[in-house]
Amino acid sequence: MTPILDKNSPVPLYYQLRTELEGRIKRGDWKPSQQLPTEDELAESYGVSKATVRQALRDLAQAELVRREQGRGTFVAETKIQFGPRRLASFTEEMRDFGMRSSSKVLNQGVVQADGSLAGKLNVAEGSDLYRIERLRVAGDEPMGLQTVHVPCHVAPGLLETDFAAASLYETLEKRFGLMPHHALQTHFALGLDRRQADLLKVAEGFPALGGERLTFLRDGQPLELTNSLMRGDRYQIQLKLERPAIH
Repeated sequence: MTPILDKNSPVPLYYQLRTELEGRIKRGDWKPSQQLPTEDELAESYGVSKATVRQALRDLAQAELVRREQGRGTFVAETKIQFGPRRLASFTEEMRDFGMRSSSKVLNQGVVQADGSLAGKLNVAEGSDLYRIERLRVAGDEPMGLQTVHVPCHVAPGLLETDFAAASLYETLEKRFGLMPHHALQTHFALGLDRRQADLLKVAEGFPALGGERLTFLRDGQPLELTNSLMRGDRYQIQLKLERPAIH
């Protein structure tokens, strides 16, 4: 039975409706990506005007609980993968932490020669052999991002014998080669996806993405691998804790 909103309450009707809809979303009455009832249906169900419904939905959209698509309707927003200062983890481990099943599709893999930029970052001579693995990263059945990894061949001979459609790179480096990633430098930036990237991630060309470059090191400071990522902007966000130093 649809709860009746209290029209005599000092709390505005749109806010009562917003609270009710938010509760239903969090209880799982509507699942991520599921379409909510239309504005007309919500107005009729709760006995309010369409203007009240629109204001409630606008608030929910601003809170990123729903997304509104012109001409299509309102949909429950997918959960965003949020990260900030954290442990050094692979995509597989990250998705496992969020209770999501991960998989990959290997798009390209092989051996390439290090250009000046790669050589400088990985501390190898220009022209050195590098393993290059490009993968489409998937959580559940949804494409989440694209990642390209470069690893110096001399540190992990035979690395490409591993099936990286199923295996985690970090777990493989640790268990098979005894190489323990110790720390990393990671840079983030925003960009729009080109047509190939957008097609792979099943979004529109120009769709916003969170780009990243992570250079991982062994304990002794030797670079181990360089990962370049493009993650869907609607599924990832960064949260940082900022502290202001005390003024003495």
